[in-house]
Amino acid sequence: MRKQLSIAILFFLVAVSQVVLAGDPVYPVSAIPDSLRANAHVVIRLDEQTLKINDLTDIRLVSHKVITVLDEAGADYAKLVVYYDQLIEIRSVSGALYDAGGKLVKRLKQSDMRDVSAVGGGSLMTDDRAKLHQFYHNVYPYTVEYETETRSNTTAIMPRWQPQDNIFATVEKGRLTVIYPENYELRYSSYLYAGKPVITTDKGNKSITWEISQLTALKNEVYPAELYQRTPSIFLGATDFEMGRYKGKMTTWKDFGSFIYKLNEGRDVLPDNIKAKVRELTDGINSRQEKIRVLYKFLQQNNRYISISFGIGGWQTFDAASVAANGYGDCKALSNYMMAMLKEAGIKSNCVLVKSGEGEHTLREDFPSSQFNHVILCVPDVQDTTWLECTSNTLPAGYLSQFTDNRPVLLVDAQDSKLIHTPVYGMDCNEQIRHVNAVIDSAGNIDIKSTTIYSGLQQDDLHERLHSLSQEKQLEILRKGLNLSSYDISNYHCTELNTPIPSIEEKLDIKGNNYATVTGKRIFLVPNILTRGGVKLEPDATRKSDIKIDFAYRDVDSVTITLPAGYKPESLPAPVTVTAKFGSYNAAVSIKGNTLSYIRKVEGKAGIFPAADYPELVKFYATMLRADRSRLVLVKE
Repeated sequence: MRKQLSIAILFFLVAVSQVVLAGDPVYPVSAIPDSLRANAHVVIRLDEQTLKINDLTDIRLVSHKVITVLDEAGADYAKLVVYYDQLIEIRSVSGALYDAGGKLVKRLKQSDMRDVSAVGGGSLMTDDRAKLHQFYHNVYPYTVEYETETRSNTTAIMPRWQPQDNIFATVEKGRLTVIYPENYELRYSSYLYAGKPVITTDKGNKSITWEISQLTALKNEVYPAELYQRTPSIFLGATDFEMGRYKGKMTTWKDFGSFIYKLNEGRDVLPDNIKAKVRELTDGINSRQEKIRVLYKFLQQNNRYISISFGIGGWQTFDAASVAANGYGDCKALSNYMMAMLKEAGIKSNCVLVKSGEGEHTLREDFPSSQFNHVILCVPDVQDTTWLECTSNTLPAGYLSQFTDNRPVLLVDAQDSKLIHTPVYGMDCNEQIRHVNAVIDSAGNIDIKSTTIYSGLQQDDLHERLHSLSQEKQLEILRKGLNLSSYDISNYHCTELNTPIPSIEEKLDIKGNNYATVTGKRIFLVPNILTRGGVKLEPDATRKSDIKIDFAYRDVDSVTITLPAGYKPESLPAPVTVTAKFGSYNAAVSIKGNTLSYIRKVEGKAGIFPAADYPELVKFYATMLRADRSRLVLVKE
């Protein structure tokens, strides 16, 4: 018996060794097809995700990824980042590094991983953390392999599967499998996925699997659609779900909004001293808009934003009384506090869930799910709805900025939660109106005095700089944007104007050396001094992505230049007028006596345009680029 056991053990060890040898090397780079190396920095050899839903409070996700890093630019794409908090725990992490031949170089040690906060320095209370790891290997190409297992105690948050997570990554093979009880209704939606998933049933569980392979690199296209609209993506969503002791549904947006409302119901009760302050601030004011403005200003002056996320606190707000006592709160808490003050003043308002960020203008509107990362406040009115960004201490009441403008959002209400749309700031709002008076001497030096009014989305960046940077840092950024070779800024001053749409007046005095080119008795001069827009777009007959232009704008330049005495025009640029589906461009130069006048007007339209329109966009930009840099010639009399 002992001999038979020894022989059995021997056969087992031999079999195991043969399996190991048969799989060695495991991930040779030479096995990657040329089509997956083209225009890529990394190749995702395998992205295998297995999600098992045991019940509403127990979800396991096993993630197995193998990534080949082709060059230095791809190194950051091969980092391991695993998030965890009170809702998600990390159960295991393993990893390995392989050389170009696919041979093992080293394995991940638990002591090599860093444990860090998953939010920025503006946080006060948070359990959002992450485990980080990177193999710092500089012999390219190489391959990393990571496998992780996490457990979530809520079905409210379902992962989205998008193996191609950047345009310079290619995917050799990917698989998503979701296993769940037969009596559980799993919702899913695919984008750009060819075919149908495979569904099987076994012992009371359903299994659904999606597979993809051979995804080549995406092109680096200007004004592209959002990434999930360009590559296969699978969205998962709950029906019934549970979070803490709270239960809800997510089948419709109304269901989801009702859950958020109930989760935060009763947390808008103000302490007596703040109730008295609200009455003090608003008594005697008849205008609804003025009451909103006054209370919003009080919020901004007496409270600051700090991220607070602790377990269910990532979804449930701190109550209004705690914000009043502490003087701080996160986006949920500050919006709820402002809502409570408006309620005390007799004005109804609603918290709104939003996917924030510049360019983040879309949701899967047909697929109710947790797609949001921020909360703002909406004060509805038949004639004039007011929107409030309660985390900002500087924005005027009623203005949202590029961070949350022009996108579908979920209004949270006791009876009628629904998707609505944040304001679209059109061309008349987003203006840059510039007046330039300049004097040029016979040596080509120029003295410039400029006054510019920036409004709407065109003032957002300047507004941020004014409130966050020193004058020196502001000037440093300004200098990088001036198309002048040698100059000194002798005066720089900005004033925020009291206008319905926020606007900033910028005054700028510049002394430039050798602005105009002097050759013999001629002077060569570009009349467009400060607003040379346009970029050179390369033709692309195979463009695939729609053209996504986020906002409309209008730029108007009025330039007056006093020319040196004794010169007359030898040649002037011809007037340019172009009209396209993307906008229009007009520019003209005239000279009377020794005074040159230059007028330039550009109107850019927003929207989603088909890829087939790209040649027209190339032509439109090329026209602007040439016209903005057109020179005139003066000759000495």
